Amino acid sequence: MVDILAAPQQGKADSALRTLTGISIAHWVSHFHLLVLPMLFPFLKDKLGVGYVELGFSLTTLAVVSGLTQAPTGYLVDHFGARKILLIGLMLGGCALILLGLHVSYASLIACAVLLGLANSVYHPADYAILAEHMDEARMGRAFSIHTFAGYLGGAVTPAIVAALVIVSGGVGALIASGAIAILVALLLVAIGIPEAGAHKTKPGHENAPRQAVVTPALITLTALFMLLSLSVAGINNFGVVALMSGYGTSYSIANVALTAFLGASAAGVLAGGFLADHTERHGYVAAACFAANAAIVLLIALVTLPGWALTATMTAAGFLSGVIAPSRDMLVRNAAPAGAAGRAFGIVSTGFNLGGIVSPLLFGWIMDQSAPHWVFGASVIFMVATVLLSPFTERKPAKAATQP
Repeated sequence: MVDILAAPQQGKADSALRTLTGISIAHWVSHFHLLVLPMLFPFLKDKLGVGYVELGFSLTTLAVVSGLTQAPTGYLVDHFGARKILLIGLMLGGCALILLGLHVSYASLIACAVLLGLANSVYHPADYAILAEHMDEARMGRAFSIHTFAGYLGGAVTPAIVAALVIVSGGVGALIASGAIAILVALLLVAIGIPEAGAHKTKPGHENAPRQAVVTPALITLTALFMLLSLSVAGINNFGVVALMSGYGTSYSIANVALTAFLGASAAGVLAGGFLADHTERHGYVAAACFAANAAIVLLIALVTLPGWALTATMTAAGFLSGVIAPSRDMLVRNAAPAGAAGRAFGIVSTGFNLGGIVSPLLFGWIMDQSAPHWVFGASVIFMVATVLLSPFTERKPAKAATQP
């Protein structure tokens, strides 16, 4: 009897593990694809005979397209199914890089950026809709953390993978192989049976239930929070090395070690944050506490020229705390999402990341052009403090089922 009762539970656990594994691999691909073009800029510059401004415009195009299509893609996820949209996104991103490899031209590069932007808009709405519907409630925070960690890992290994592909097959081969990876992952998701989410028909007895608004004050606030989170770390990620070298006299090697420590600790912090999110309910206050401590650490970096070992240690602590917040951030969105609208909710708030991605290169580039490298860290502190002030207002407990008469 015990075996009979345990069998369905074991099957459900196995299905959840397959789902989490597949969705995490897809998220790995999304972060991998975001960095393929930048890693191939030297090849593309020589091949196309253009400057870095023209190459940089391709990344701006990608960010703008992704930002404009996140929310509409969330609508498609909820109405047509997250699984279908995710598979289309993987195929679209893979074909974009393959087609650029087959016809290398500047027009093809911009077209590839547009298609990659469309593909990138798929992952957050589709991934989170599937996880929110099929993961065990008691382990939801850890599921979100593993998903986010996979994305961080994808970005971390991209330089090494692309470099190896260039050595083996050249720039064209690297583009085609990078695209083929996404298509293979799409086939893998089909093979392991990733479940559907969203696109549910109205349940019996709920035909006349009033529709809930998706663009709620809570989700608008969370979109602002996501933009502040992006801005708070973008300057350190993209301009931290040059800021440390020009403003603090730090050597290139030490500055790179410090940034590597920051990024590696962020990934570790994401996993730790998953356990924290599963054992706390006030996710907004967790986020506020982490970023209050982080603001103090980054302020120290901004104001004091630290020796190499101390700089690396403080950057490690800052990175860890910035990672811890991620699962709590995702739980806030899940709690604020109206029933059956997880795709749209995550699509809307993820627009904040894209807005931060558009603004941050201009802002922090302008700061460096003003010969004010200390303000790369100082501006990050300001955005962290703003995050601390906003986070408590994002709290919302999940709606409970109505009591039956």
